Amino acid sequence: MRNIFRRAAKVPAEVTARAGLARGDAVLAGAEADDGTWLLGTRDALVLVPGRAREGGQEVPQTIPWERVESADWERDESRLRVSEVADFGRERPVHVLTVPEPGSLLPMVRERVTASVLLQRRVLVSGRRGLTVIARRPPRGRGEITWAYDFDADVDPGDPLVSRAADEGLRAAQEELGSGEQST
Repeated sequence: MRNIFRRAAKVPAEVTARAGLARGDAVLAGAEADDGTWLLGTRDALVLVPGRAREGGQEVPQTIPWERVESADWERDESRLRVSEVADFGRERPVHVLTVPEPGSLLPMVRERVTASVLLQRRVLVSGRRGLTVIARRPPRGRGEITWAYDFDADVDPGDPLVSRAADEGLRAAQEELGSGEQST
């Protein structure tokens, strides 16, 4: 397989130092947002490194493992990247919106890494075309637990017993397909 991220990203050394990368991890693609935040793509995660802290405050980088990225949408006209994280049931989904004038190789890397984390998506219909999707994900390197999530259509109530039953059946079928008895998270 051809590695389109062969060349190291031109990220300042002080930004890489503040990123808090795991030992052996490296920046494969990077871009700076208008607000000074650096977006660093590694094999395992998207790392958001804030611009220099203002007035002595320490801003901590945020590491989002690829399997926790729900979606990453690019608005070309505005040079805006919108990254939505997977949220636990009943919690608000974290969203990061950054204007990135020169994304370079970061965009194809984000697409490739997020796609590589998806093992299976199974559509489950509840009523007509309404339903949910059962999603199995794992870190793109192939090591680590499989995590299971549900993505409910906007007009589907997860608290409805019919929906709950359909979700459970869809999860069991998906787990059987992958040969996994792991439970949803």
